[in-house]
Amino acid sequence: MDSKISLTRRSLLKAGAATAISGLATQGVWAAGSDKPEKEEVKIGFIPLTDCASVVMASVLGFDKKYGIKIVPSKEASWPSVRDKLVNGELDAAHVLYGLVYGVHLGAGGPKKDMAVLMNLNHNGQAITLSKKVSDKGGVDGPSLAALMKKDPREYSFAQTFPTGTHAMWLYYWLASYGINPMKDAKMITVPPPQMVANMRIGNMDGFCVGEPWNHRAIVDGIGITATTTQEIWRDHPEKVLGTSAEWVKKYPNTARALTAAILDASRWIDASLSNKLKMAETIADKSYVNTSVDVINQRILGRYQNGLGKTWDDPNSMKFFNDGSVNFPYLSDGMWFLTQQKRWGLLKAEPDYLAVATQINQVDVYKDAAAMAKVAVPKSAMRSVKLIDGTTWDGKNPKAYADSFKIKA
Repeated sequence: MDSKISLTRRSLLKAGAATAISGLATQGVWAAGSDKPEKEEVKIGFIPLTDCASVVMASVLGFDKKYGIKIVPSKEASWPSVRDKLVNGELDAAHVLYGLVYGVHLGAGGPKKDMAVLMNLNHNGQAITLSKKVSDKGGVDGPSLAALMKKDPREYSFAQTFPTGTHAMWLYYWLASYGINPMKDAKMITVPPPQMVANMRIGNMDGFCVGEPWNHRAIVDGIGITATTTQEIWRDHPEKVLGTSAEWVKKYPNTARALTAAILDASRWIDASLSNKLKMAETIADKSYVNTSVDVINQRILGRYQNGLGKTWDDPNSMKFFNDGSVNFPYLSDGMWFLTQQKRWGLLKAEPDYLAVATQINQVDVYKDAAAMAKVAVPKSAMRSVKLIDGTTWDGKNPKAYADSFKIKA
């Protein structure tokens, strides 16, 4: 039966017939009820960002029904709100910052609760924006920003979206790569993603790091320029994850697998063609999701970048949702990297057991089961080796030495 389902689904997807997919749901994908999801309605929080797309599309296109669940996307106002609702159980799971999940697990700067990462949702597709005030004085990239801050000393403010989150880590890493200590040489503030552009417009910050579409929106609105993309800091970096609590996974293991499989299907669908990406952009631009114009989303989804100063380029490493499944596997080394940076910047006071923490949080076995259900290949190793903007290599092998190796730190 399964081969018939997947064959039918493939032909349906080619035709883009989303409604017909849901018609397959009644056939089910579990054996005699043994793997049937314990909880059929699953409330998933998301923040209005382009990378919430796989959660939204899994619901809109009915991929969830195939696995016997109903995803209810829940639009949230800020990352602290997502954190609180995951901790108190108001949300079953969420589109959430990788580093936020790790921060909560270790109790860094807020409530402590055992957490879980079911899958990675996307690679790449964030950026660092500098204000027109800064770019007009010549601060347009890392070296020129560092030079400007020396030549024209004052209090410079930069915004990220959550203290232990991904945007904070990209921003701090980038600044430090050019000799700017984010903890000593500038003021760091936290602003929710959808409010970044409005705050820059009224002069609240000199720069910010956030997910799309808000960097492109700053250019369209004429208030900022793109200094760098995060894929230039680390090509194919992890970003948002499908996060939940460890307690939830333990209580609803079949639901966790079904949810992961449904979002894997949606991720594969998004990356399958340009027309699917455009359909996705049209869908999530709606006011119930990201609430912006389609063209603000679709340019960078298609890899068409401009910096707001006349430079345009096609980026082969724009936001990826699937990439043959390599996007979605919850690599232990990815999680460990965020811990090294949280230690570097003083967010973690004690040295964590890097591998043990990542093994607790990243639900590799649940992911492998879900990937088998969705017929997605998994990598041989839970570690991967990557090179960052400053020339350093991270492979997860000696995290303490790596964390201690940075000259610029808190």
